[in-house]
Amino acid sequence: MVNKTVIVSVISDLYTDHRVHKVCTYLLDRNARVICVGRRFGNSRPLSRRAYECKRLRCWFRSGPLQYLEFNIRLLVYLLLHRADIYVSNDLDTLLPNYLASSMRRKPLVYDSHEYFTGMAELEPRKFKRGVWKALERWILPKLRYAYTVNRSIQQLYKEEYHIEMEVVRNVPELLPIDQAPCATIPGLLIMQGIGMNEGRGVEELIRAIILLPVEFRLLLVGSGTVWKKCKLLAAELGLGERVQFKDPVPFDELRQLTTTAWLGLSLDKPVSVNNRLFLPNKLFDYIHAGIPVLGSTIPEVKSIIEQYAVGYCIEQVTPQSIAAAVDYISKHPEQYRSWKENTRKAARDLNWQNETKKLDNIYSDLLK
Repeated sequence: MVNKTVIVSVISDLYTDHRVHKVCTYLLDRNARVICVGRRFGNSRPLSRRAYECKRLRCWFRSGPLQYLEFNIRLLVYLLLHRADIYVSNDLDTLLPNYLASSMRRKPLVYDSHEYFTGMAELEPRKFKRGVWKALERWILPKLRYAYTVNRSIQQLYKEEYHIEMEVVRNVPELLPIDQAPCATIPGLLIMQGIGMNEGRGVEELIRAIILLPVEFRLLLVGSGTVWKKCKLLAAELGLGERVQFKDPVPFDELRQLTTTAWLGLSLDKPVSVNNRLFLPNKLFDYIHAGIPVLGSTIPEVKSIIEQYAVGYCIEQVTPQSIAAAVDYISKHPEQYRSWKENTRKAARDLNWQNETKKLDNIYSDLLK
């Protein structure tokens, strides 16, 4: 039997996109030939060796409308020049070229929606840009036969808007054997991670909270985003020195090693947009698998996980004062902390990629025959 070729496309540079990596590995394990297509810039870091093929399209524009136009044109040309049996589009910013190529080739298209794209904070005040993306969404989404997204809130909203049935495949880590999951902890070390540290993610409030806490509490920020430079300046202006450390995005395995050293994981997203209100951040599950309790905000999906599995504490308002008060409370209740920490192990046995791949089988099993 000839293995089917699957082209998976995403607008990231593939360096830290763990969800796409896991889907590609899943498809490879099902005997598909997998080609993962992303973009590359002059200073993009080299990828670690992967079992599937990777192609990064050289791009010049990093922001604004031109980045989407350039990548979509380059991606469409690539898809038309390379035959595939299945096309997998990750998010709305890769959907148009995939839809056109799959229609012209008469091949199936699978859509993986990582977020509620048209509800992002960056688009809400820009009515024309949001209108363009919304028009694209209205045109293509109702035609999709195979689609999945990251949580039930987004699934329900797409169902209400477009009468489309999406599978829910959460972006959770793989469950590793105990001996592969180090658990050394640095007392007082707080961590927040993510490549989308933008407005409304609580990063600035968290930095300001550090000056309200005793000196033994330190903060490690791992990732990037639109407020990254601004936050570096803020930490310097507040004279926090070594108490706040910034680390650029790192590969999957290295990130896990860093996370396991922390005492507490932070997920402080605020409901500043529709997308943020529906958000279920990857870092929440990364903290759980690293065996560290979570201090989170009360956006519904985050609060639901924290309370269902009893793995941490939620604050109603994301302010420097409320963050500092919560950290102080947790530090003074060691028995509660130990209970949350123990519960992360139990939660990881349920919230893991091995379980989520069973839902992917509902999408891909027939397509890969």
